[in-house]
Parts: sequence; C-alpha cells; structure tokens
Amino acid sequence: MEMLEIMAPCHFGLEAVVKREIYDLGYEISNVEDGRVTFLGDLEAIAMANIHIRCAERILLKMGEFEARSFQELFEGIENLPWEKYIPVDGKFWVTKATSVKSELFSLPDIQSIAKKAMVKRLSGVYNIEWFEEDGSEYPVRIFIMKNKVVVGLDTSGVPLHKRGYRKLTSKAPLSETIAAALIKLTPWHSDRILVDPFCGSGTILIEAAMMAANIAPGIDRTFTAEKWTNIYKDDTWKEIRREAREMIDTSVETDLQGFDIDPEMIRIAKENADLAGVSHMIHFQKRDVSELSHSKPYGFIITNPPYGERLSDKEELPEIYTSLGNVYSNLKDWSLYVITSYEDANRYIGRKADKNRKIYNGMIKTYYYQYMGAKPPRKRSNNPK
Repeated sequence: MEMLEIMAPCHFGLEAVVKREIYDLGYEISNVEDGRVTFLGDLEAIAMANIHIRCAERILLKMGEFEARSFQELFEGIENLPWEKYIPVDGKFWVTKATSVKSELFSLPDIQSIAKKAMVKRLSGVYNIEWFEEDGSEYPVRIFIMKNKVVVGLDTSGVPLHKRGYRKLTSKAPLSETIAAALIKLTPWHSDRILVDPFCGSGTILIEAAMMAANIAPGIDRTFTAEKWTNIYKDDTWKEIRREAREMIDTSVETDLQGFDIDPEMIRIAKENADLAGVSHMIHFQKRDVSELSHSKPYGFIITNPPYGERLSDKEELPEIYTSLGNVYSNLKDWSLYVITSYEDANRYIGRKADKNRKIYNGMIKTYYYQYMGAKPPRKRSNNPK
C-alpha cells in the first residue's frame, strides 16, 4: 500500500508526547516541529491514529508543501497538488482554516479564497467540468504558512480529537481531553498507583486516566470525516480497527482514582461524564476541599488543574488555595505532585521549587506544568528462584 505523510497537530509543548504515541502505534516519524508531528503510514494508519492517539488535536493527510511569497505563488502551489487523487467529482471541498506566522501572506480570508479557486481550477481540468455541485462527502483543507513555507493538509478528523463524546457538561475553565491525557503521559503514573485530583471539576483528568487504565481507545465511540471517503476507503478498515480496539478493553482493572471538588454541581457533572465514558465504577468522586486531602498509602500521585485566577476577583483566593495544596502534599509520604497553572506564584505558595517545569499552551493561555517528584516504590521481588 502507498506510503503517505500524515500530520498530527497538537498543543505547543506536547510534541514529544504525540511523537511517543505515534511510535507506540508502530509508525516512523518524519518530522517534528512546533505544534505538529509528521509521520509515515498508509490509509490504515490514518484510521489507527484517529481512533488511538490521545494527545493530538486532529489527523491530517499531507497534500504537499511549497514556498509562497505572493498570492500568485500560492495559487500555483495549490493548483499543482494532486487533489483529484482524494477528492471525487461530487466532493465538498473548502479551506476550513488557514494560519500564517512571520510570512508575507497574512490575510487569512484571501489565503482561503485563493486556495479554493486554485483547487477548483485543478479539478475542473481533471473532471472537465466548470461547476461542482459539492453534494458528496466533505474534504476540508487546512493550510499552515510559517516563514513563507506553505504546508497543506486534508483534515481526516473533522471534529477535533479532544471531542471524545463523553464530556457533555464542563466546568467554567475546562481542561481539554487531549491536554488532560498528555499531563498523565508526562508522568510515570500507572494504573496500579493511586491518583488524586483535588480540583477535579468535570473530571477530565481522572476519566482520561481511567480510559488509559482500561485500555479504551479515545476515538472508539465517535466518527471521523475520512470514514465517509468511500472513494478512498473501499473496505472495512475503520470498522475492523474499532473491533480490534474493543477487544482490547478491560474495564475490570482495579484502580484507585479519586476526584474532589468543593462544588457539588461539578461532582454531579463529573459523575455523569464518567458514566458516559464507561468508567464511573473506576473513579470515586466526592465533595471535599483540598485541605481535607489525606491518604495512608505512599507513592501516590496528584495531577491537577487548580484555579488560575483569570478573573480579578479570583486572584485574591489563589495564595490560600496553593498554600493548602502544598500543605497537604507535604503530609503525603513519597507522593508526586503535578500541577498545571498559569499562576506565576504557584511555587512560592506550594512551598518548594518544582523539580521540573514544562511550558504548555492551553489554548491561548501560557501555562506551566510544575512537577514535584516523589520517591519511586521499591521493585517487587520475583518469586522465581535464580
């Protein structure tokens, strides 16, 4: 089967996590750049990536790349791409999004309009028609321009990958499912270790952890744009990958996942979301203040997204919130603490400097992932004689 270049855009700061996920699926990485990982694979790889990758925002089939400093060069570059290879005569095609950074072409509406005209010209010549009904399947296009280099991709996902389907209700400042999954993957947490989120909100971090523990593929219960590309997928590729993914699920795995929040309405929402994800029996949600967090067992994890204080009225409460978090953490034997926040005084009020600090962009908000490493549990001795 033909080898394709496939792109996985992600939040800035999560490229290494997405890269590791792609490696784990068995594919070769061809390029890693800010906010995007590109890998090599066939048509099946597109389906595998959409269904199994937890931390990318979408999966794009790379159409090509070229330099463009003028709209004429953009038009010619787009026209030269083999659109007919993927878009049938009845396909609905348009540039759903364009971005431009440090480039001579910066008017996004003009970039979108000119690219569409170039696509029409190319396909008109191939199909020998001047007007396209566009009443078939959708083929959305995304264009990225960085320092005059244009990268063009067909969007195979459609709805962003963080839309797993289980989160019908959210908190005021929700953490996306993809970032929540990445926060977990950036730690050594495993399903046999305790995990607590004392600011659980709508439960996203814990639900993602439970799905990992039960080996539930993140895209197993949603659909993707490329599934309707019957001109390309002429077999049961998507159906077969889902069937194999379902066979790998094990919701009987034992876990110790706990979520607290002071808002009883958020606890109700978190429970509903966990139920929709099929993991409600794996997580214990409870109305509780962070100051009440305690646990008798060692080597646990706190992974959490405390309030940032985006509103001025909330900023006054932040010192007390982060001080409480630091106090309870200091009383937990050999635990690890992972905190994502944009609050610059987090270290100060938690009471110690983080062992590691990673910059992650949560949408347009620059956040820091403070990592306080606890002791590793002793290795279990083997009963097998030497």
